[in-house]
Amino acid sequence: MVRFSSLERGAPAGNPIASALVIIVGSLAIAASIVVGFFAFVILSSLLLLIAAAVSIRLWWLRRKMARDPVLHATRSGRPVGTQQTIEGEYHVVIEDQDGRQG
Repeated sequence: MVRFSSLERGAPAGNPIASALVIIVGSLAIAASIVVGFFAFVILSSLLLLIAAAVSIRLWWLRRKMARDPVLHATRSGRPVGTQQTIEGEYHVVIEDQDGRQG
C-alpha cells in the first residue's frame, strides 16, 4: 500500500529518492524553459529591431531622394514643376424657407 501525504500533491511521501528525483527533474525543466524563453525573446527582439531599421532606412532614403529631386516631389503632388494652382469661383447664398423652398 502506497501512502500519500496529501491528495492535491499526489507524490509518494515515503520515498526520498523519488522526491529528490522529482525536485531535480522539475528544477531542470524550469531552468530549460527559462533559457529557451530568453533565447526566443532575444531572437524576436533582434528581428523586430532589424525590421524597424530597414523601414527607417527606407523612409530616410525616400525623403533624401525627394529633397534632392524637386521634379519628383512636384509630380507626386500632381502639379507641374514651377506652377502654382489657384482656384477661383463664385458663390450664391441660398436661404431656405421653413417650407423647404428656396427663395
